[in-house]
This record gives sequence, structure tokens and C-alpha cells, in this order.
Amino acid sequence: MSTGTVNRTAWLALPGVGYLVLAFALPLAALLLTSFQGDEGWTIAGYTRFFGDSYNYTVLWNTLRSALWITFICLLIGYPTAFVLARSSGWMQATLLLALILPLSVGVVVKAFAWTILLRGNGIVNATLMQLGIISEPLRLIFTETGLTIGAVHVFLPFMVLPIYAVARQIDSRLVDAAASLGAGTVRRFTHVVWPLSLPGVVVGVAFVFSMTVSMYVVPSLLVGDRYKTLPTLIARAYLFMRDRQSGGTMAVVLLAIAVLVVVASALLARRVQPEARV
Repeated sequence: MSTGTVNRTAWLALPGVGYLVLAFALPLAALLLTSFQGDEGWTIAGYTRFFGDSYNYTVLWNTLRSALWITFICLLIGYPTAFVLARSSGWMQATLLLALILPLSVGVVVKAFAWTILLRGNGIVNATLMQLGIISEPLRLIFTETGLTIGAVHVFLPFMVLPIYAVARQIDSRLVDAAASLGAGTVRRFTHVVWPLSLPGVVVGVAFVFSMTVSMYVVPSLLVGDRYKTLPTLIARAYLFMRDRQSGGTMAVVLLAIAVLVVVASALLARRVQPEARV
């Protein structure tokens, strides 16, 4: 393909790039500028106050811990689910895909509010556990970190399964059979064949889920409330209640930096991952 053809093709991306600049780049640039604007003019006082308050480190740790824990559980559940989906066929695969994709058509607010009903003391979860004899009295699930984790995993699990599924369906099952014929056991076949080949999907899924869970606001607000502070809840309070644009902008920039760091690191890692099987 000649250079002229490449240049003409690049012009086709101009509308999309222009939309991204107007819809995302400019608002983010305005947000960054807001974090440096105070009553006295341009200042870094917002960052000084944020990093000088030990309470903010607790909130930051709550945010990262919750995101990491939810991402880990999504990976733990989503990885085998993706392979079951990839190895299924016909009506079974269609049913599983429908069960996975259909919840995405329901808003996050609706799903989070539904979990507040399911997790309450007289909800379906406690009633089922008591009927099975697992517990003798209702557990306190709503307005706890456990309830937040359950609800968030349900909301973000498809974003872990789909990238892994896209990679898993391309893995040639004959490679696993070849490893078995060479004497590799089940664990060795997984660690040296399946896992390396599926790692690109894992990296993308982890990046998706972590970047979304670290910035989630609706799910913690409905399932935990004000007793469990995260950066998104503090940002909302700064903008909506305190009317402090500088503090809100500062915390938003910190949160954005964390999300961008994860996405960039995952992109670099995905490039370095070599999908090669080793027996």
C-alpha cells in the first residue's frame, strides 16, 4: 500500500478523532485546569491538601482495595466461564451468551437497586441460605463491603468474560492434546499451554474491570451508602454538596491518573505477552 493511500485512509478517521477530542479530551483538559484554579489564582493547593490529609489515604486505599478484590473475583469466576462458553456449541453457547449479554441492556442503577432488595434481611439470598440450613439467622449483607462485592461482581463480570472468551475461542485444542501426548499433566498443560495463550484476554479483561470498578459511584452509593468512602463518592460530595470545584477536580485527576496508569500498563503488557505454548 502506497504512502498516499495510507494518508487518504487516515483522513477517514478524522470524524471519529474529532468527536473524541470534543467529547473527552477537552472536558478532561478542563478538569485538569480546574484542579489548579483556586481563589488566589493558579495554585497546587488542592493537591497539597489532598496528599497532606491522612484520611484521603484511607479513602484511596478503600478505592483500590475494593477494585482489586472485585477484579480478582471477576477473574476467578470469569476465566472458567469464558472457556466453558468457548468450548460450547449450538444452543448451549447461544444460551450462555444470551445470559451473559442480556444483563448489559439493563442500567447499572436498576441492577444495583435490585441487589438492595435481594440482599436485605428478608431478601431472597438470606431466605435461600436459611432454607438450605447454611445459616440459622439472616446475615447482614446490605450496606456492607460483602454486599458491595456481590453486586459489583454481577455488574462487571461480563467485561471480564468477553475478552477472555474472544481469545479462548481461538486457542487450538490440539495444542493441549499435543502437550498431553508428550507427557504433560493437567497442571502443566494449563500453566504452559492454556494460560500463556489466554493471557492477552486476561490482561484486557483485568484492565476493563479494574478501570471501571475503581471509578464506580452508583453501585457503592446504593449498596454501601456513606459509611464506606471511596474517591468517586468524595468527588460527588465535593461537586454536589460542598461546591468545591478545585477539590473535586483534584480528586478526579488522581482517580483518572490511576485508571490511565492501569490501562497504559495493561496495553504495554499485552504487547509483550507472547501467545506461545511451552511444553
